[in-house]
Parts: sequence; C-alpha cells; structure tokens
Amino acid sequence: MSWTDERVERLKKLWADGLSASQIAAELGGVSRNAVIGKVHRLNLPGRAKSGGSSASRAKRASSASRGGYGSRGGATRAIPRTRGATALKPDIIADAVAEIDTRPVEDVVVPIFRKLPLTELTEKTCKWPIGDPLQDDFYFCGAECDEGAPYCTYHAKLAFQPAADRKRVR
Repeated sequence: MSWTDERVERLKKLWADGLSASQIAAELGGVSRNAVIGKVHRLNLPGRAKSGGSSASRAKRASSASRGGYGSRGGATRAIPRTRGATALKPDIIADAVAEIDTRPVEDVVVPIFRKLPLTELTEKTCKWPIGDPLQDDFYFCGAECDEGAPYCTYHAKLAFQPAADRKRVR
C-alpha cells in the first residue's frame, strides 16, 4: 500500500473529524493503525487531547491536586507526599524506621568483647560477625565465643535473626 495524494487527503479529513487511528485504518483499508499514526506524525497534523473524561472532571482533579488532597472526607483533605528520588535514604525516614525496629528492653543480652579476629583465625566456636570494611586493613570479625554450629555470638544473633513479625511491622 502506498500513500497516494487522495489517501493522504482522506486521512487528513478523518483525523480532523476526530476518528481514532484504528478507525482511520479501517476506513482506508490495507493500512495498519501504526501506519496511520506514523503518517500523522510525518504530516505534523495537530494532536488531539487524550480521552479520559470531561474537562470538568479534569479541572476538579487539578484543583484537588493543587490543594494537596484527594477530595473531601468530612471536611478534611489528606496530604499527598511530594517526594522524588531515594527517599529511603533521607535521615528522618531512617531514624523513624530504626526507632520502630525493636523498642523492647533487652536484659538477657550481653554485648561481647570483640576479639578482633582475622578470617584465618575463625573456628566453629567463634563469632563470624564482620566488622568494618572488608577492603580496609582494619577489617576483622567479632571472634567472641558462640555455641558450636551457630555462626554468631548471642548478641550478634539477636541482630541477625529477628522474628518475621518484627520485620513485617517495620515495613
């Protein structure tokens, strides 16, 4: 199929009448919806407003968004958080999340005295909790005593293994 002058004129007329690209393709015959869209763009025909409701409902949504709410609920509007980017890294959000993790007092846990062992000195009975940056010279492992078969001492086990209910509550 080639775009003859008369087919181009018919396309322009149908486009101006407000028909969709699919409807125009059906009217012309032998051409796809995407071909119609491509020709419309190459001819620089004026775009049309997207359907999706009346202009009155669009104006109502715009005014509601400008107030920062979703509309009226008993006279009050709910604020929409306006954030972009890595919001999880903002200090106040981190502080709130950390505060919610575990607020129960922990009396039965004793903070171990780190033995600062290198990897080569770890055994089945030493805590393998890494401390520091592995790429730096001052990197070490806790090295405190732990139960055989357990990877961490009591203190680091409490940090590493939190109950599922507590993890879900943080989210």
